[in-house]
Amino acid sequence: MASLFDSVSFAHGPAMKNRFMLAPLTNQQSNPDGTLSEEEFTWLVKRAEGGFGLTMTCASHVQAIGQGFAGQLGCFGDEHLAGLTRLATAINKNDSVSYVQLHHAGRRSPADLIGTTPVSSGDDEKAGARAMTTAEVEAMVEAFIEAAVRSEKAGYNGVELHGAHDYVLCQFLNAELNVRTDQYGGTLENRSRVIFDIIDGIRARCGEDFAVAVRLSPERFGMKTQEIVEVFGRLVDTGKVDMIDMSLWDCFKEAADEDFSGQRLIDIFANLERGNTRLAVAGKLYSTADAQRAVDAGADMVAIGRAAVTNHDFPTQSHDPSFAMRTLPVAREVLRAEGLSDAFIGYMGNWPGFVAD
Repeated sequence: MASLFDSVSFAHGPAMKNRFMLAPLTNQQSNPDGTLSEEEFTWLVKRAEGGFGLTMTCASHVQAIGQGFAGQLGCFGDEHLAGLTRLATAINKNDSVSYVQLHHAGRRSPADLIGTTPVSSGDDEKAGARAMTTAEVEAMVEAFIEAAVRSEKAGYNGVELHGAHDYVLCQFLNAELNVRTDQYGGTLENRSRVIFDIIDGIRARCGEDFAVAVRLSPERFGMKTQEIVEVFGRLVDTGKVDMIDMSLWDCFKEAADEDFSGQRLIDIFANLERGNTRLAVAGKLYSTADAQRAVDAGADMVAIGRAAVTNHDFPTQSHDPSFAMRTLPVAREVLRAEGLSDAFIGYMGNWPGFVAD
């Protein structure tokens, strides 16, 4: 039986010492200009110290117009390089593989935060967003690539493209929203083109030891499970993607798509041919038993989110097969001891029942 403490190798970059990955988590702790704050540094390095085989940043925006929330870590300018470098150095020193998650919020960028009209794959009157021009799409693709180059320069082992959760790459995949008539709209091949163009650019301009991952949503947000299965297969076929990170919300739930009726989401993707591409899964993994169950189902890695907030050393604690995350709600002083700032605790207060009053 596969162990949670097996190492995981990749086609590019260093191996993980175990199967535990820190999920990319919004925390609103960075400085207003996107530079790394002491609070975000503390939060992330504490997880590397807690035994995670891979430590990933929060979603880090590649263009100022793509900022999705206040206090977001930036990677769109060289002014971010010093902080990114400091963070990568500290994560790597703790024998944890380091990734930056590259992000653009698209129509989910608040207009009052970015100071202009949000942009997306298509016009969205309800969100107050407009469709990008073809030139703007090409500039966005270039911004993702440049952010990857910047991340490599800072010392990270890889990057993950955030293609899930109705952020911009997901918005391009969304056939209901993306009704473009250029090369970035229409067929699934065209709607997914931005993702493959970014990957090609990263592979052309970053080193052989630099890893590339992609995060996808298999349903919700206008996603059709069969289309995501097809994109998954095409990503694997390129040989350029080291990891596909499936955000399942609940790893063990049944698919909502009628075409996959009766099938668990984790099984749909774990049973696909994936060659040298590794599969990470996220969604309600709160205990050692949950994580082991996901690995037993065929996942290569488990992405730990909420449980990593409550327990910075979740991987180390998971040597105990009966270990589970702290019972909710969690007292503020406990969360502070776990490396959360007051800003992050305030954000977690948006999750019902997470923070004790």
